[in-house]
Amino acid sequence: MLRKLILEPLPSDLPSSAFVTEAERAAAAAFGSARRRREYLGWRAIVRRELGPEVQIGYDVLGAPQVDCPGVYIAVAHCEGRIAVGISDRRCTVDIESETRDFRRAAPRYLSNEERALSDDPLLPAVVWCAKEALYKYAGTPGTDLLHDIRIRSVDFAAGTIEGSVAGTAPVRLTLLRQDGYVVVYGGL
Repeated sequence: MLRKLILEPLPSDLPSSAFVTEAERAAAAAFGSARRRREYLGWRAIVRRELGPEVQIGYDVLGAPQVDCPGVYIAVAHCEGRIAVGISDRRCTVDIESETRDFRRAAPRYLSNEERALSDDPLLPAVVWCAKEALYKYAGTPGTDLLHDIRIRSVDFAAGTIEGSVAGTAPVRLTLLRQDGYVVVYGGL
């Protein structure tokens, strides 16, 4: 289970220097998008605010964010207007999307007929997208295909639970949360 799930608005300006390094500011300056700069620096500021300003943030061989704190794992996601950070004593995962995002064009590339039949709730495409993204991050297997390799077996909107699997592995249980117009799917497995 996640020790902590932090959901925050995307900062309107760049975070204070107490929580981001000069090297991170320099890296962010190379991004063409101001929103992307705020996302990149924003989640780092959240991690350091929660774990301490001295925490070093890096990436594993697959590109997943990690910290230099033994026994502490992080998960990061962002979308238009919001950042989600999970902090756990186990591997964890999170994804977030706006409830208003239109998935109609993308749906054929990730949503199977069996998954479409799971619910008639209009948020199903967003929930399945977040669940598959969370499972993709958790599996950490390059080349995993959202449509063919990751399956969502059940979605219970009332209970806030999702069950899925990656490439036929054992089922993984995720938690579904709706907050302030966003869909969040997370797991600390």
